[in-house]
Amino acid sequence: MRLKTITKLLAFPLAWIAFVQFAFAWLNVFLFQDGTGTHFFFSAFLVGLVALAFWAFSWRTQLNKIYPQDGLIFAVLTWLLAGLGAAIPIYLVTEVSWTDATFEAISAMTTTGATILVGLDDMPRGFLLYRQFLQWLGGLGVVIFVVAVLPMLNVGGMRLLVAETPGPVKNDKIVPRIGNATRYLWFIYLILTASCAFSYWLAGMSAYDAIAHSFTTVSTGGFSVYDSSMGHFDSSLILYVANVFMVLGAISFNLHYRGLIKRQWRQYWHDEETRVFIYLIAVISFIFIAYLTISITYSSASERVAQSIFHVISFMTSTGYGATDLSTWPAATALMLVFTSYLGGCAGSTAGGNKIVRDIITFKIIRQQLFLLSHPHAVKAVRYQKQLVSPSVLSAVMAFMFLAASMSLLLTIMLMATGTDFWTAFTAVSACLNVLGPGFGEVSSNFIPITDAGIWILNLAMLLGRLEYFTIIALLLPSFWQR
Repeated sequence: MRLKTITKLLAFPLAWIAFVQFAFAWLNVFLFQDGTGTHFFFSAFLVGLVALAFWAFSWRTQLNKIYPQDGLIFAVLTWLLAGLGAAIPIYLVTEVSWTDATFEAISAMTTTGATILVGLDDMPRGFLLYRQFLQWLGGLGVVIFVVAVLPMLNVGGMRLLVAETPGPVKNDKIVPRIGNATRYLWFIYLILTASCAFSYWLAGMSAYDAIAHSFTTVSTGGFSVYDSSMGHFDSSLILYVANVFMVLGAISFNLHYRGLIKRQWRQYWHDEETRVFIYLIAVISFIFIAYLTISITYSSASERVAQSIFHVISFMTSTGYGATDLSTWPAATALMLVFTSYLGGCAGSTAGGNKIVRDIITFKIIRQQLFLLSHPHAVKAVRYQKQLVSPSVLSAVMAFMFLAASMSLLLTIMLMATGTDFWTAFTAVSACLNVLGPGFGEVSSNFIPITDAGIWILNLAMLLGRLEYFTIIALLLPSFWQR
């Protein structure tokens, strides 16, 4: 680890957070005029001062060579320090505790969407837009980290990328240079966001609501400017618009590049992960529609269909929007939705969860082992995209699945130790590990019932889930610190 290299790298995201807060300060002064401009100016000055100190400490350091250790530490500290810096306006405006403000900011930056705030309908609009924008920034940060930054980290980064996109895709970078990749990602992200905002506006939202919710739909973050989330609008059309852009946000941005930039539209269907992702949405939605038809009487069949599809997509893409009181649904649906959140979106997208590509590989490994029980002398390889999957990739995928299950169990026990009941603890941990947001039990509305100790446990869960477990756990290994 080279301290000055990491310090210089960290100056960039901190300076970016300071710039965003400075921009929102002026936006509040000239547009919203809601009295929060001073808080944003103060926060921007403070975060900018820290960024300047980091730069002054390491300004002579050259960044021509970044080691895997440096890159992984930088990735972890970026999400942590950016979250702490972004928390300052939340702390000043809402007057919640620093622990709760940090939770809200990390939830935003990791696109989790879990919240400890209530009374959103009456909060300053400029502040709420800042909160939405943080998720939008976090969503793009995730995509750049997975698609553009990890390949740059040589061995360490590529090993992580192998676990994310196995088979022949693992070395398939978007474009040769990191700068070009970032530029294309920005362009695609902006196009999707603008299209989402325009579609929301056409569907009946105000311009403010359309822009605010487009930030958290494409980023699959799930924050809303209303306590009742998407249920505030009472519109099936808006739910269907959200469905489209939640799915687009949860599909690999590598595919979006091929489709939008290279006009290779067939790649969407030729990609095995995307096909399975769409199939799973269709099948699980059908199950929910059938179950709710038997269990709940809706005013119309169209409302039942809209609510079922919307919540399946919202949980599976780890967005976490709500459109109705899920506590009125049968108890089994809550567990089904939690299971759906573990499936996740596609690799290289803004979505969380295990990722569909890992689900596919895991299913094929299980199928292979069952086949070999009956035919012990047979040779049956695991294939993805019609290509053989190497043993190293199979091991990485299974290790990830083991970590996902182990962390869910361990963090649930830790949260229960703070006094939380099992169901609340399990769904809260699942919501944070899968960067989903909403939980059930005592956290069905917000995370206020969780103690301060529990909040820091969930902060760790959000970082673990967003950085794909390996990134943080690798820091705990003695071998990681040996060059």
